[in-house]
Amino acid sequence: MNNKIKGLTDNEVEESRKKYGSNQIKEAELETFWQQFIQGFEDPMIRILCVIAAVMLVMFFFGQSEWYEPVGTVIAVLLVNFVSAKTGAANDTAYKNLKASQKKDTAKVIRNDVVTVIEVDELVVGDVVVLQSGDKILADGVLANGKIFVDNSTLNGEAEECKKTAADENFKIPEKITGDTFVDEYSLFRSATVLDGEGYMIVQKVGEATMMGKMAKDMEDKEPDSPLKVKLNKLANQISIFGYVGGLVIAVAYFIHYLLLAGSFGAYFDMGWIFVLKGIMNAVAVAITIIVCAVPEGLPLVIALVLMQNTGKLYKVNVLVRKSIGIETAGSLNILFSDKTGTITKGKLEVVEFLDGTGQTLDIHSGTSAGIIKQNLEMCIGKNTSAMFDNKNNVVGGNMTDQALLKFLGQDTYKNLSAEKDCVVTEFQEFNSANKFSQVYIASKEKTFYKGAPEKILEKAKKFLDPNGNEVELDLKGVNIKINQLAKRAMRVIAFGYSKSPLTLNEINGDVVLVGFIGIRDDVRPEAKQAIREVQSAGIQVIMITGDKKETAVAIAKDAGLLTSENDLVIASAELNSMTDEEIKEIIEDIRVISRALPTDKSRMVRICQELNLVVGMTGDGVNDSPALKRSDVGFAMGSGTDVAKEAGKLVILDDNFDSIKNAVWYGRTLYINILKFCKMQLVINVAAVLVSAICPFIGIEAPLKVTHLLWINLCMDSLASIMFAGEPALANYMHERPRRRDESIISKPMAAQILVMGGCLTTMSILWFKVPIFATFFDNEAQFYTGYFCMFVFAFMVNAFNVRSEGPNVFEYIKQNPTFIKVWGLIIIVQIALVSIGGVVGEVFSCERFGLRGWGIVILMALVMYPVDLIRKLVVRKRELLRLIK
Repeated sequence: MNNKIKGLTDNEVEESRKKYGSNQIKEAELETFWQQFIQGFEDPMIRILCVIAAVMLVMFFFGQSEWYEPVGTVIAVLLVNFVSAKTGAANDTAYKNLKASQKKDTAKVIRNDVVTVIEVDELVVGDVVVLQSGDKILADGVLANGKIFVDNSTLNGEAEECKKTAADENFKIPEKITGDTFVDEYSLFRSATVLDGEGYMIVQKVGEATMMGKMAKDMEDKEPDSPLKVKLNKLANQISIFGYVGGLVIAVAYFIHYLLLAGSFGAYFDMGWIFVLKGIMNAVAVAITIIVCAVPEGLPLVIALVLMQNTGKLYKVNVLVRKSIGIETAGSLNILFSDKTGTITKGKLEVVEFLDGTGQTLDIHSGTSAGIIKQNLEMCIGKNTSAMFDNKNNVVGGNMTDQALLKFLGQDTYKNLSAEKDCVVTEFQEFNSANKFSQVYIASKEKTFYKGAPEKILEKAKKFLDPNGNEVELDLKGVNIKINQLAKRAMRVIAFGYSKSPLTLNEINGDVVLVGFIGIRDDVRPEAKQAIREVQSAGIQVIMITGDKKETAVAIAKDAGLLTSENDLVIASAELNSMTDEEIKEIIEDIRVISRALPTDKSRMVRICQELNLVVGMTGDGVNDSPALKRSDVGFAMGSGTDVAKEAGKLVILDDNFDSIKNAVWYGRTLYINILKFCKMQLVINVAAVLVSAICPFIGIEAPLKVTHLLWINLCMDSLASIMFAGEPALANYMHERPRRRDESIISKPMAAQILVMGGCLTTMSILWFKVPIFATFFDNEAQFYTGYFCMFVFAFMVNAFNVRSEGPNVFEYIKQNPTFIKVWGLIIIVQIALVSIGGVVGEVFSCERFGLRGWGIVILMALVMYPVDLIRKLVVRKRELLRLIK
């Protein structure tokens, strides 16, 4: 231990904790089940249902409705909120389990003149922390002794080694932190990692006073409304207007109808106030029925169930859902800002290729044509390194380059070299920034082996080693061209050579022979390339945002498939900050890369895109990413990232892979499309129920659908139907559709046309049922006839459930991938048959009377009419689309 550096005593630790606080960063409290349950009442659709339940309750007290009508609506509301809260609580539990499975970080500190290991929360200001290679820095402070290299990528996004040296004892971390502060000579920040070296850090800031703590505090900002919430608000307003205005119009029309039947205004009121009041109450009852018909009561439940089911599916593809609504938001993305390191790239340096002295790429591991070169390269790497394999087969020690080279060499080769008695190192000089090379002399081989910067070795080398073991004249010009090509691809080029002379300190011998070159970089994930193509084909603009310099960013972006045309823009942070928001908005659709990015750049780009009404996604793993993750519509936090980033994101990508982000988008789109399928099915029945309830009384058909029928259809059946669509499979073609606008209505023009056509069809079938005499002949009495109509209406509803599954004629498409659909569909049919066949109290409640097989035959036949009608509609729509494409 350095004599100048003394740790704290126990008393000093307590005094420091009282004065400056602990090192604990307060995490956002997870909402309880009951908090989420109560929040469910903020949903616009739930509020409408609550209003309907209240009105029905009032009508019950006036004797105009049955007790089970408001009770049924209340049960539906409670069920929806229960499912939503349970899903949210389950997501929070999964996140807590993920955190609980991770041990708390520990630090080695000097206390009472003894090195002690303590947990992160126990650190205090003034603590002396022992830092060694691989250690995570757990508080803000300064290096007081030693020399280390740190990785600040979780703070500034730059995967570069940053050298830190001992500071003067009076040095303080600046109060105002900038990007330059992270890379200064002395300052150390929480969440950075020590890559190499040893030293002692004096803690100056702990807990929420650290840079990481301040960023965690920024997470308290209010999040933007999700696209689904915006759409549901719009749908709720549309339904409210349709239902309330429709109900009012129908009530007035009924009142006028009564006046016309009475002959005049005076004659109507002469019938007595009891008669008049009864007529008004009947009109109000019909109006309430219209409103009940108009509201898709099952919609909140299908959303809750679909979110719950997709949460489980996403976990299987390495996406942990922090907030359920993030799934749908991912499917609505217009623009995605993605980190480079670890998401598009592998997040670690690795050897990409080896080149011989002619610049030709060789597969050094094949062992066929490059045996001599391989033997010498193994000595240059395996015996000339500060890295090693530990007992867990992990590469430790050395810098990033040493570790990458040793992984390329392989554990078996390294162990064989270590075991060989004639490969003992006689003399070794490690790499330093002045020499830019390291060298090792092995007396038994009578050779000195070199590893270093190409310019240092090529300065002396006149020959290179060919695959046959011959030393051949070196074409320096051709080699330099190849090195420049590698540099343009963001490669870090390392040269290797050997000399038959003994080691000369700080010098490369003049007889050095070039063995070859290795190109190293944090390479693009192969699966990320395909995932980026799929996300782009889905109409989502992908922008890589990185702390790397422009040249490196361009090379990676080209390999990843982000830069494909001359119009694609690469903008550095400095250029971005010189532009106004309006200027950025003009070019934003062409931006593909932002280099040297700062945390403020990310937050600014999120805000600008949201002002353009775009749905914005942001990936991140570091503390620096957290504000932008929070402010974006959906933040994708990396599983290996900081806790602050995970708290800020809606989704956690457990494997840090862009391909998993693609899956989140895919499942998000599937979720929304499944919600649309349900809406099509339910709104068809709602439109038909409204039209039937509104028209029939004026043409002499009294109440063909009772309120109990409507409640059964809209609450019980829709609840079951929502389960059918929750399991609809994710189809590949969903990723070829264009993204939807944030404020786009759930009911598009084609969807509205489908609802009106099929709703009109069912309404026409209903009128024909009552007005064409032949239908009544299939039943023994009027009660059976009306019951038959109720069954026909329900069965038509169930036939249409198949229609909305597919845009094509094959309504059984992919049905095997959703076996729940058939099971629940069959259950609804069975329950409906049982409902009208039981009789007794149930028959009285639902105004049903059992009927014979002839009646069931005509019911099924009429219900099946829904399929050919929708088939004709689909063919007409497809023909119009083909004509539009031809034009």
